[in-house]
Amino acid sequence: MLHYAKPLARLIGELEKLPGIGPKSAQRMAYHILRASRADVEALASAILEVKQRIRFCSECFSFTEEEVCEICRDPRRQRNVICVVAEPRDIMAIERTNEYHGLYHVLQGVISPQDGIMPEMLRIRELIARIGRLGAEEVIVATNPTVEGDATALYLAGLLKPSGVRVTRLALGLPIGAELDYADEATLSSALQWRRDL
Repeated sequence: MLHYAKPLARLIGELEKLPGIGPKSAQRMAYHILRASRADVEALASAILEVKQRIRFCSECFSFTEEEVCEICRDPRRQRNVICVVAEPRDIMAIERTNEYHGLYHVLQGVISPQDGIMPEMLRIRELIARIGRLGAEEVIVATNPTVEGDATALYLAGLLKPSGVRVTRLALGLPIGAELDYADEATLSSALQWRRDL
């Protein structure tokens, strides 16, 4: 059985907690950190601490920002009558890379998933409804991942919003079932935005 020195074992254990990092990847990363210069390691540690200290949720859309309100929400050139609803902040970057969408965003901070204990009241849905009313939004594009949980969330939002007269659409063509938005290429996402369908 392989035994690491305690500080190295601790580092590997912490790295394994990162999404997508298994034991072998964590070990490779830990050894890379050991070989790196002290200045490089301190820069990495400083960047991690800085992001935890300075990044917060936008008070409007709940994406990550350094300010009270994020750059997209502050931008007067964005369409205010369309809101694209995503599960996570990283999904915004995927859609922005397409250069097809020019409206606002709203981050739910997850999707409905009863098996994981995530119910609708735990998401930023109340804030979405209030924002739609405040902005007078005419269309809500639901851009959750095409998974069981993403589809359930989309249908829940459609049932909630359509009676108020808001058009609720869903990304269309090109996104395979079970795929994640931040892994989709720009052309696929661009097509999905252009050919979105009513829910």
